[in-house]
Amino acid sequence: MDYVIASDIHGSASACEALLEIVDRERVGKLLLLGDILYHGPRNPFPEQYNPKKVAAMLNGQKKKILCVRGNCDSEVDQMMLEFPIMAEYCLLSVGNRMIFATHGHHFSAQNLPLLQQGDVLLHGHTHIPALKNCGEYIYANPGSVSLPKEQSQPSYLLLKEHVLLLKTFSGTTEAQLTL
Repeated sequence: MDYVIASDIHGSASACEALLEIVDRERVGKLLLLGDILYHGPRNPFPEQYNPKKVAAMLNGQKKKILCVRGNCDSEVDQMMLEFPIMAEYCLLSVGNRMIFATHGHHFSAQNLPLLQQGDVLLHGHTHIPALKNCGEYIYANPGSVSLPKEQSQPSYLLLKEHVLLLKTFSGTTEAQLTL
């Protein structure tokens, strides 16, 4: 199954709408969200078109396609607005003989690795900085932020197509690619 992987919507209706257009354009079976869906968080500015209720409605319309993990800005109140589960700390995906450990990044990260085997993938958001690199023992992937990109990055996402992981900007440029 193919996935669009995104993180850190932070309640931006315009970013969520653009993301759902990408999901349609990429023709994937699932959208994997890495947390921080509705609330902007006390350390972040209000994102463009901040409207958590509208974001919830848009995502609820796609609920059968969505897998999600909990971000540090997600709460039980957010779960009450959303019709798909968001409170898991991580999820595991299997691609061939590799495991993808998907989490938000505030608990597990490159500084606090989960148990990974050689060649497994650590996938998380949280930093708002896109990345895709082979770290030797594991692969590190971060889709960046949909709404509040940092360090002069652009809104971006990851695309998992069969055994290929691509880091792409919302404008469609492929920034990096790795075969799993």
